Amino acid sequence: MRYIIVGLLIIVMIQVVFTESAAQQEESDYVVIPDEAIRLRILADSNEEEAQALKDQVRDEVNEQITEWVEELTSIEVARETIIENLPKIEDTVSSITGDDDFTVEFGEVKFPDKVYDRFVYPGGEYEAILITLGEGEGDNWWCVLFPPLCFVEFSDGTTVLEHDDDEEVELEKDEEEAEVSFFLWEWLKKLLGIS
Repeated sequence: MRYIIVGLLIIVMIQVVFTESAAQQEESDYVVIPDEAIRLRILADSNEEEAQALKDQVRDEVNEQITEWVEELTSIEVARETIIENLPKIEDTVSSITGDDDFTVEFGEVKFPDKVYDRFVYPGGEYEAILITLGEGEGDNWWCVLFPPLCFVEFSDGTTVLEHDDDEEVELEKDEEEAEVSFFLWEWLKKLLGIS
């Protein structure tokens, strides 16, 4: 009976170790986007359906336009110059979509929240970006990395890390409890087997 209990405890300990290893592997799989990147952020006028649809239309047109300019570039300096030179073209594109002048197109330091998508991490902060503000700019926004070109819809719809702080705390507490259980089981197993 003693050996069955010891065997079961070893199985439980192995499972806990593999669970912790898998969690650590997932964390290490995240890729941090480099600071030397140029982003695009589009703020919708509001969260009304029409305003969000307009934002999406601007997103599609502007993203396609800029991607064509920078997709072959390897230097952030050249990408920056190309984007700055073409800001009037971006304004023309936005104007043709919105049909009015109730928008702004700016290039400079823009504030971004933390964001995670798949294996990619966007740390929050102020980053070099094109900021397109439609109307009042009070609606949900869309953003991505223009250079290096990483703008695709699924990527931009990642999770904002700040929204999940509570979940992360619960996960950390759970990991700590599992670590304590592992430690307790190991100590108990050593006593049971007379290992010092």
